[in-house]
Amino acid sequence: MNPRLVAGVAALALTLTACGGKSAGEPPAPGKIPVVASTNVWGSVVQAVGGDAVDVKAILSDPAADPHSYQSSPTDAITLKNAKLALYNGGGYDDFFTSLVKENGQDVPQIAAFDLSGKKQGTNEHVWYDLPTVKKVADQLADRLGKIAPDKAATFTANAKAFDGKLDELIAKAEGIGRAKPGSQVVVTEPVAFYLLETAGVKDATPEEFSEAVEEETDPPAAAIAAITDLVRNKQVAALVNNEQTETPVTKQLNQAAGAAGVPVVNVTETLPEGVSGYVDWMTKQVDALSSAVTK
Repeated sequence: MNPRLVAGVAALALTLTACGGKSAGEPPAPGKIPVVASTNVWGSVVQAVGGDAVDVKAILSDPAADPHSYQSSPTDAITLKNAKLALYNGGGYDDFFTSLVKENGQDVPQIAAFDLSGKKQGTNEHVWYDLPTVKKVADQLADRLGKIAPDKAATFTANAKAFDGKLDELIAKAEGIGRAKPGSQVVVTEPVAFYLLETAGVKDATPEEFSEAVEEETDPPAAAIAAITDLVRNKQVAALVNNEQTETPVTKQLNQAAGAAGVPVVNVTETLPEGVSGYVDWMTKQVDALSSAVTK
């Protein structure tokens, strides 16, 4: 996530309790398995599998906090030491968490979602938008939690199976987007939803120079800005996919161009926004928004 964030988006924060956990620093709930996640998205996956048997805490639940530059605190260290299991994204997205583990929790069993994805290091790290990877994480969680609490293993397995089934439905829905409108293309302000677009069979037509600059957190070249803006103004794309948690003068300009041209804007996020009940609810809303924009 680019650190130049919309100030008002802070209102989306502090939703993990409703979507699968608590803030870091609170003592573990008695009789429950304490699990720590790097972000509240992964915390919500833990909650879906662990149900009432887990006490999930996320280090980051505030969308104004950038995982790339976040500095862990003593409270985070205590949270990790109290955990029986740790889940993080990996792939360079939340390196603060791997550092935290190295310094304070090497003995805590860990799951790295990116490692389970089978993707090569250096490729797009936003694997919580890769639904097959999220299924692998859920299955691994069921296995690990079952080893911690064998008497609840069958429940964890059943929860993961139910969760996987909902993700299969989402995968089918996403794949239907490309079948309904073959050859559809969009542009993105940031490649956060890269894997969702891939599943949907929707081409990302964003100029390479623009995407590279965004990934490196530098200003895109003027020529790249002009090129992506022309794609929007001339309605050569079905939608603008906008990372709602990042606003810069360039993304603001693109959103304005989309509005003027009548090009739909599909907002995506990196953390669970207010008003969603969990991972599936959140992802369903984003798949539906993409479908509505592309197939209308």
